[in-house]
Amino acid sequence: MIKDSMYKDYLKILEEELVPAMGCTEPIAIAYASAKAREVLGEMPEKIEVFCSGNIIKNAKCVTVPNTGNLIGIKASAIIGVLAGKADRELEVINEVDEESIKKAKDLVDGDYCRVKVLDTEIQLHLIVKAFSGDSISEVEIKYAHNNISRITKDGKDLVNVVEDKEKYLGVFVDRRILSVEKIYEFANTVDLEDVKELLDKQIEYNISIAEEGLKGAYGIGIGKVILESYPNTIETKLKAYAAAASEARMSGSSLPVMTNSGSGNQGMTSSIPVIVYCKENGLTEEQLYRGLVFSNLMTIHQKTGIGRLSAFCGAVSAGCASGAAITYLKGGSLEQISKTVTNTLANISGIVCDGAKASCAAKIATSLDAAMMSHYLAMANQAYNPLTGILKEDIERTIGAVGRLGKEGMRDTDREILEIMLED
Repeated sequence: MIKDSMYKDYLKILEEELVPAMGCTEPIAIAYASAKAREVLGEMPEKIEVFCSGNIIKNAKCVTVPNTGNLIGIKASAIIGVLAGKADRELEVINEVDEESIKKAKDLVDGDYCRVKVLDTEIQLHLIVKAFSGDSISEVEIKYAHNNISRITKDGKDLVNVVEDKEKYLGVFVDRRILSVEKIYEFANTVDLEDVKELLDKQIEYNISIAEEGLKGAYGIGIGKVILESYPNTIETKLKAYAAAASEARMSGSSLPVMTNSGSGNQGMTSSIPVIVYCKENGLTEEQLYRGLVFSNLMTIHQKTGIGRLSAFCGAVSAGCASGAAITYLKGGSLEQISKTVTNTLANISGIVCDGAKASCAAKIATSLDAAMMSHYLAMANQAYNPLTGILKEDIERTIGAVGRLGKEGMRDTDREILEIMLED
């Protein structure tokens, strides 16, 4: 039985990581910092400067920013945050934007109002926004997590300056090292559903709504509809189509909010939508749905802990793997079969790279879920790849740790090369 203190920490981890956001989280973090910089300045800035880590640039460069009239990229994110952002709403900062602000953003985005610079930092998720008006300057810094404002200054004076506790995960959250596949399995089986119902109801509502929007709207290349029309009418087809359609809508400018996981809307959708679709198609109970979502969400967080918030390692792999493991869980699979699902998935698709947030993330989600379902069926047949082959280790925790090392340390040079390629003309 999970101890009371650990039980509370597991609940807190879910609360910290399942966060509502509208639009891709990197552009929205920029908009949030910009809105806060204007708020601190106390007036409309005459100009702004945005300093971004390489990973922020990579994930904000190609994304359509919601409520901007289809503007794309970092400048659009910062400008709309200044013009219309409500900083108190954090990652829902630009939920409500009037037409005048959209028109003004389009006028400003092509000029010198906003300048973007690369931030020299070892922190992957790191950005600073400076706002100027006359002799007055405000500065807002975000580090480690998309809504974690670590420093605010005005005219050189600190208003907020958080000293990060390096012993805690990301410096700001409950230590994720308490997570393990076995403990997640136990927690999912025993959690009082009243403790998670409100959070999961919002995840179900938000993420299925944007999936349905993606299937009926004209977003990207319409991958969800193509999957439904081209593949056999199976559960596997539906869960891939719904998750991919949701991602494509979000990456292509839909203003609908989603519930994120580990700082990513794509991870939030990939770890939840397949579980929701699977439960609905199989007529499972509401209790089974909630417990499956608890399992999948925590498994995504567990895998992302070693990799980090941003990396050259595609987060759809971690979230797709978690969904596949959750489906094994819902099918009545043993802890060993759940571990085999994870092992099989990570043995297969750990090489998918993240080349920034954009519409084609939807295809990577569909591919990851296809691999996860194959891994699920192999595990239910009690088949798994042998330990000590490739990057696989003797037990599931060491395998997850090895993949974390691959994503965080092994792909550093890959990450830099991807950014250079993306910034080429």
